[in-house]
Parts: sequence; structure tokens; C-alpha cells
Amino acid sequence: MNVHDFSAIDIDGVNQDLSQYKGKVLLIVNTASKCGFTPQYEGLENLYTKHEDKGLVVLGFPCNQFKSQEPGDEKDIKNFCEINYGVSFPMFAKVDVNGENTHELFKYLKSETKGLLGESVKWNFTKFLVDKEGNVIRRYAPTVEPMAIEDDILELLKK
Repeated sequence: MNVHDFSAIDIDGVNQDLSQYKGKVLLIVNTASKCGFTPQYEGLENLYTKHEDKGLVVLGFPCNQFKSQEPGDEKDIKNFCEINYGVSFPMFAKVDVNGENTHELFKYLKSETKGLLGESVKWNFTKFLVDKEGNVIRRYAPTVEPMAIEDDILELLKK
């Protein structure tokens, strides 16, 4: 089993099979529009546009589980991301990343890389780096700026 075995509903309501990203390096992030880390959208977009042609895809998964910092619906989220940060990387519908309704993808991501809170996601903008074969390589804390991950991404893009 790997990330390519999952699917998720995108921000426009269309089911997306993650196998479409085989051969790509993925940075999967749970996001929020009203969080202190929200400006990381800019760094995520920079990473994506800088390395998309080399095979990087950033996948954003909005989540409202941390102090209700993603209160809008998918249309609100999409508009916010495009207007404020020019987000062009794939965004998905809101998901739960902890608790009984955790999205299957995040159950898998968390089981593969333990964080500070064990298998729980600590906060918005937790990042998971996935190699071209769909294996989870590393988890990054919300405080880790996207550009600080660039060297790890470049290493995986070379392989």
C-alpha cells in the first residue's frame, strides 16, 4: 500500500485518484485560511511553481479541526487561496486529519510517519513528503517553512 492507492474529492467536488501522481514527488499539506501559518501558502506555491516541471506536486487539504481556522466552504477556500496567494497547486475538499472521521489518506500518512503527538496531526500546515513511488518519506511540523524542505524535495526529484 502507498499514497497512490487512495482517492480524494478535489476542491471542485470531483473524485481524484491519487495514482495520477505516480512518478511525482508529493508534498501533502493540511491547510487553513485563518491560521497563523496561512502565509505558508506563499512558500508552498513558490515550491510548486519552481519545481513543478521537475516533477513536484503540492496537494493542499483544508481542515477545520484546529480552532475552526477553516470555516468556509470549498468555494470560499478556493477563492481565498487564489486571490490572496495565487495558489495553482491542486486543492481538495475539507477533510478531517484526526479523530473518528479522519480521511483514509491521512490515516495512512500518520501511520507511516509519527509526529510529536504520535500518530496525530499537531496543527494546520503539517507537511508529508512522498516519493515518486508513493512512499511517505518524512513528516514536517507546522512551524517548518516550505522552502526549508526544498533540499529534501530536490533529493527525491533526482531519484
